Amino acid sequence: MASNINPLSSRERNEPVNDAKPEALVPDARRPSQRRTAGALLIAGPVIFLLAEFIAAAAWTDPPYSYTYHFISNLGVHGPSTLFGQYMYSPLAWVMNTGFFLFGITILAGVAVLRGLLGWRRWAALVPATLLAAGGVLLGLFPGSGEAMNDGTGDFHALGAFAGFVGANVLAIMLGSMHRRVGFSLKLGRTLVTVGVIGLVSMVAYFADLISGANVLVGLIERGAVHPFLLGLSCAGVSIWHGCSRPSATG
Repeated sequence: MASNINPLSSRERNEPVNDAKPEALVPDARRPSQRRTAGALLIAGPVIFLLAEFIAAAAWTDPPYSYTYHFISNLGVHGPSTLFGQYMYSPLAWVMNTGFFLFGITILAGVAVLRGLLGWRRWAALVPATLLAAGGVLLGLFPGSGEAMNDGTGDFHALGAFAGFVGANVLAIMLGSMHRRVGFSLKLGRTLVTVGVIGLVSMVAYFADLISGANVLVGLIERGAVHPFLLGLSCAGVSIWHGCSRPSATG
């Protein structure tokens, strides 16, 4: 009788444990995968922009493209065209415009799947990320040529640039200030806040340089509003990627 009872009681003891185990592990199992996806997207967005910029600039050889003198947007104008005294002829304009279009959307996707942000904090990150994505789309669809300024589409390009500058740098500040919830170190959080502030200050200096007509190192100043954010966000993506094992280990 004892031999007949023990196997049955063993199954009764094991069945609840086996049934509950997959349910208990599903949320935890998704965490490292979700963090890894967020990290990859936050790395990919800046890489898309910088790679498109490099390829388009390398193809512009007559005269050579200057990172300190020429506007970033010039790379998206096939031309030939002239605007603000700058001659524009970008043989691979489609590469830069594709980069404009994709990089903001990729960053928005990364922020959307980022763990740790709930309630108003989630919206505090999503709103500037959406602004950045919308700005990138406008930049890609409406190149900033001299002809665009005459036919009215240049207004959409200018709006896209402003949205991109503001959205990107405010996003950096928001993510940096919420570093503990996102999973960044304090050092990286402060770095993101710093690059966001640098970007906003550079944006103001860029518009002042442009409106005044001075055009002193205008390309370099414009990149001060963009490149620090791109580098800071890519570092954040790397940090998330490397830290993705911690949630799974702790459950």
